[in-house]
Amino acid sequence: MNERGAYADNLLFERHGSDRGYRVIVGVDEVGRGCLAGPVVAAAVIFPAGMRLAGVTDSKRLTARARGHLDLEIRKLARGHAIATVPANDIDRLGIVSATFMAMREAVVALTLVPDLALVDGILDPDLSCDTWLIKKGDLLSQSVGAASIIAKVFRDRWMAELSTRFPIYQFGKNKGYGTPEHLDALRGVGPCIEHRHSFRWGLSDHATS
Repeated sequence: MNERGAYADNLLFERHGSDRGYRVIVGVDEVGRGCLAGPVVAAAVIFPAGMRLAGVTDSKRLTARARGHLDLEIRKLARGHAIATVPANDIDRLGIVSATFMAMREAVVALTLVPDLALVDGILDPDLSCDTWLIKKGDLLSQSVGAASIIAKVFRDRWMAELSTRFPIYQFGKNKGYGTPEHLDALRGVGPCIEHRHSFRWGLSDHATS
């Protein structure tokens, strides 16, 4: 199947799982892995078998308004959903890959339903408590994974907007913790805050924590 055709059929992996006898299939994805500040957030979403929700795709391809609408629909229609966060200090302690996997595991464990198959965006195994299929570009190829990416991003974006009221100089509400020129200028001027990931390389000289 070519890439365009695969994107058009984003229940393909869910159907393959059902055909192989899996009954509770969860999509898992994360957001915020490449940010300089804030938590990494993972979400897990279980849809009723065969249910299709129009518009679900990689959250980065959607407008904030579209994500907000789909976030409400996903939460309403899903059989189960959960979100987990790992804060900046734990990212520094564990490393971003291990912290991301921790968030994924915690999101799956927090579900009220116990999945027997997880569809996970990416190529590295997070060692979940059920069978796992790793899917490159999973947020495009699987509706469940795409839905997880959407609710995780909406949750994290709101989190960063709240942090922006506490630390307005970094403009977290606009940059969501990514290394924009304005964010880097603030780091040069006043240094990092407690919400920054101090283990990350920013391309700046060292600063004291503000």
